[in-house]
Amino acid sequence: MNAPLPTTSARILVIDDEPDLRMLYELTLLREGYRIEAAGTLAEGLELLRQQRYDVVITDMRLPDGLGLELLQQVQARQRPERCIVMTAYGSAENAVEALKAGAFDYLTKPVDLKQFRAVVASAVRQPPSGLAPAHAPAQRSASSRNPTGSRKSAPETSTAPYSGTSEPTEASDSLSASGHTALEQLVGESAALCSVKRRIAKVARSMAPVLVRGESGTGKELIARAIHACSHRADGPFVAVNCGAIPENLLDAEFFAAKKGPYTGASQDREGYFQAARNGTLFLDEIGDLPLAMQSKLLRAIQERRIRSLGSTQEEAVDVRIVSATHKDLAGEVQTGNFRQDLYYRLNVIEIISPPLRERREDLPALCQALLTRIAHESGTAVPPIAARAMDQLSQHPLDGNVRELENLLHRALALSDNGELDFDDLALSPPVSTNGPALHAAHVTHTNAPAADRQPGPHCPPGSTCCTLGAAANPGTPSNLEAWLDEQEREMLIRALQNTDFNRTAAAAQLGLNLRQMRYRMSRLSIAVPSSSSPDFDDSL
Repeated sequence: MNAPLPTTSARILVIDDEPDLRMLYELTLLREGYRIEAAGTLAEGLELLRQQRYDVVITDMRLPDGLGLELLQQVQARQRPERCIVMTAYGSAENAVEALKAGAFDYLTKPVDLKQFRAVVASAVRQPPSGLAPAHAPAQRSASSRNPTGSRKSAPETSTAPYSGTSEPTEASDSLSASGHTALEQLVGESAALCSVKRRIAKVARSMAPVLVRGESGTGKELIARAIHACSHRADGPFVAVNCGAIPENLLDAEFFAAKKGPYTGASQDREGYFQAARNGTLFLDEIGDLPLAMQSKLLRAIQERRIRSLGSTQEEAVDVRIVSATHKDLAGEVQTGNFRQDLYYRLNVIEIISPPLRERREDLPALCQALLTRIAHESGTAVPPIAARAMDQLSQHPLDGNVRELENLLHRALALSDNGELDFDDLALSPPVSTNGPALHAAHVTHTNAPAADRQPGPHCPPGSTCCTLGAAANPGTPSNLEAWLDEQEREMLIRALQNTDFNRTAAAAQLGLNLRQMRYRMSRLSIAVPSSSSPDFDDSL
């Protein structure tokens, strides 16, 4: 205890008004080799921060003379290097979420689990200080930090005065690792919308706050999640991506929380779940809006308590993962309709990132086409063809409702149809737009031939010549001449719409409609609905 500590050990400030707890935290951290200073009030903590810098600040949420949130706000406003960990009572979880939104690295609930406490502190210490001055250097106020007029210097500077307000904000991306820069480069484009997303990624990656990525299908939500992981201090840990809509409901517990040998038929050995697989890394929950309500409750507890219990086990184990989730749904609307838990929504939506659709960043089309063609050509072993100006003009006018995924499919087709020369408009073979808000589908995506040809007539949602039609008499479409065929058509349209919304994942589409997979496959067969050949088969297609 009296042995001199290495000068390279991290410096930590602990702020708590309870002497016994403060002493417990000090002793725990001293045993880890950290240099510790402590304060019992908000004013004492602020005074210590004025005097010197720290690597980590641990503060109670409620202090005798104010809230730890006030300290956090000052640290963020002054571009301080400290990572802040907030401690809160069980009844103040909403305050902890507010602190995360304000820039806290992480939070702990009281009574604090010391093992978890050490893990969170160690994680914060490993996080680089965003390119700011070393925490070990004492603060120095400089009279020359401002011009006589009080204006900022023309060149950006990093101030050593913690509350002088003289430093220019440093771009978060300046301190990113090579893997972080590489991940951000995967988000191709320089439009204002995409650059805003990249800046937000670089900023939020530094904390442990959960992130919710919202956006239409095909906009690259998983790429954003991977970039958050690569830009964080967890980049060396695993990145585990989970499609929440593709897991059978009866296997959710085992898939997420692991299973011991024997609790159900087929469990012949222990298996780890997604939380264990993502230990010390990032767990990406794609299509989180498709989780059943029962599983939402279990997931909420796992995220909140950071502990899970394996199926067939009586013991809980701590998990250290960062949660990033994604959805194309309006979760706030799902909360209003009772399809999504409000408490889980607020737990996941601490920080929100909107993945912009392609129609909002048309200027990125040339760079996207070049990047996609390079990859496609590399996979097929061919040279990268140029795109004719006329073809690029046509692409820029095309709706591209399927976003980058649709663009990639178009380029795949164009490269296959081209004569190894310049890609022209004819090679693209642009189809009429497919509406995701209505029942109409182009024949290239879904074909159905169940209805007799005599009964097929263009309906109000179908372009002339389309195979998607509304049955009934042409003179009076509101009164069908064949009720059974008309009802089949309505069912077909609903199935097609659900398939479109889930990228033709039959399991997820069935869940949306309240069906199981067998029921879905039966209806698709009866109504002659074919999955496009370009779609990947369901993982459970053999069922």
